[in-house]
Amino acid sequence: MTSIRLGRIWSLCIFSFALVSMLILTSGSADATNGYFAHGYSLESKSMAGAGVALPQGSLDASINPASMAFVGRRIDIGLSFFNPNRDYTVKGNPSGAPGSFGLTPGKVESDREWFYIPSIGFNWQFDDKNSVGVSIYGNGGMNTDYDTNTFFGSSPTGVDLLQLFIAPTYARKITPKHAVGITPILAYQTFEAKGLQQFAPFSSSPENLTNNDHNDSYGFGLKIGYVGEILPKLNLGASAQTKILMTRFEDYKGLFAEHGDFDIPATWTIGLAYKVIPQLTFAFDVQRIYYSEVDSVGNPMLPNLLNTRTGEDRGAGFGWDDITILKFGVQWQAVKDWTFRAGYSYGEQPIPDSEVLFGILPPAVVRHHAALGATKVFGNNEVKFAIMHAFSEEIEGPNGLDPAQTIKLRMNQWEFSVGYAYKF
Repeated sequence: MTSIRLGRIWSLCIFSFALVSMLILTSGSADATNGYFAHGYSLESKSMAGAGVALPQGSLDASINPASMAFVGRRIDIGLSFFNPNRDYTVKGNPSGAPGSFGLTPGKVESDREWFYIPSIGFNWQFDDKNSVGVSIYGNGGMNTDYDTNTFFGSSPTGVDLLQLFIAPTYARKITPKHAVGITPILAYQTFEAKGLQQFAPFSSSPENLTNNDHNDSYGFGLKIGYVGEILPKLNLGASAQTKILMTRFEDYKGLFAEHGDFDIPATWTIGLAYKVIPQLTFAFDVQRIYYSEVDSVGNPMLPNLLNTRTGEDRGAGFGWDDITILKFGVQWQAVKDWTFRAGYSYGEQPIPDSEVLFGILPPAVVRHHAALGATKVFGNNEVKFAIMHAFSEEIEGPNGLDPAQTIKLRMNQWEFSVGYAYKF
């Protein structure tokens, strides 16, 4: 009976992994919350605005801290998020018409396609009281816009679409009953498309590989390590670090991205605390750092690079994003035996300087403040979960770097509604 039961569990896991991977790849993900990193990946973390590096919860914990998997037992977690980013830009002032200037049509333009679905899945197997292995599958997005207008006087529509898929197999081990370490090799896939950028062809090192080449794929590998443990009675410390994920080049966009189409995924680290005030009430606090500037295609400034070097070359213009730090606060309350409620708030630095608003039209990921709520209901070995997140409206305004007679304002706000299911075995 046990072998039959295990066979069914493995069959369910394999089918679920295949299904979720397919859904992620067809979702057109736009999960732009902290730049183009999600505020959280598991339902539990999402409902606390991303906090939880020191609070083991489920089998998607490898997305934030591999070591947490040593404490979550045998389980499978499945989630589905419905994401609603509302983004637009406004151009003020008429084009100057000066020689060499690059003016835009004045007015407000909103991006189409307002809803996206984002699936995720995790599985963890506890071999004994010390060792566990698992795998988490989740996605990033966020550089997604679809303006039904020829923004850059190229073609209609204009926009970009970036989707990232991560497969994260994990080994975690308890080094003492209350302390664990974990390691996760990360297999990454990403796909990208740009439209409507023909006007930048004179600036490009490869104009035929600049825009309107449909989706192009890229693959890569990275590593994440983590630790979690009770450093004082009722107080957990958690920490994780992820290397830069080295990706193959976007060959069809080597005239757009610096280093001939290179678009690596930046390194990150997270450290945090979880304090159990009473058995039913836990507070969590995380600090996360994302190193966008270390990826040239993201961090290189538009100016003076656009005037000194062709796009696609090693010092070609990028989006000019800065490194950012995010602070995340969460609370978890087990109101009754079968119900757990969660809430959270996070604040992140602005990745887009006001000097970079021209290229920022393409990925206007300007939100900084997030609030979240969620709950879990337990039915025996089953859990049903939900989470709601709102990223408050944020805007930045700066000069059009290629026509100082104009200013450009970027604006975005977001909603996300998530549902999930977990089975413990």
